[in-house]
Amino acid sequence: MGKATGIIEVYGLVAAFVACDTGCKAANVTVEPFDKNKPGNPDQLKVPLIVAVKFRGRVADVTAAVEAARGAAERVSGVVTTHIIPSTEKGTEKMLKLSGLDKS
Repeated sequence: MGKATGIIEVYGLVAAFVACDTGCKAANVTVEPFDKNKPGNPDQLKVPLIVAVKFRGRVADVTAAVEAARGAAERVSGVVTTHIIPSTEKGTEKMLKLSGLDKS
């Protein structure tokens, strides 16, 4: 079992950078590579790209980072969802390294 993981999915890359920056300033966390997801209804969204920001660290720090990131991203374009994994399994840890942003 590993560190805690906090994931926040936001609308757009700008919101992801703002969320990441704010979360890192709010708590002692590290960040895994961003990931992207193109939703099935992109024409119905104001920003047709969902980006996942993944924070790692102690549960309290990850929670603080996600909460701060949520507030910041809401002011930019919005939040899809958030989730905290208190103790990440090894198989899940491998998945955290994946990123769709470096693929076309």
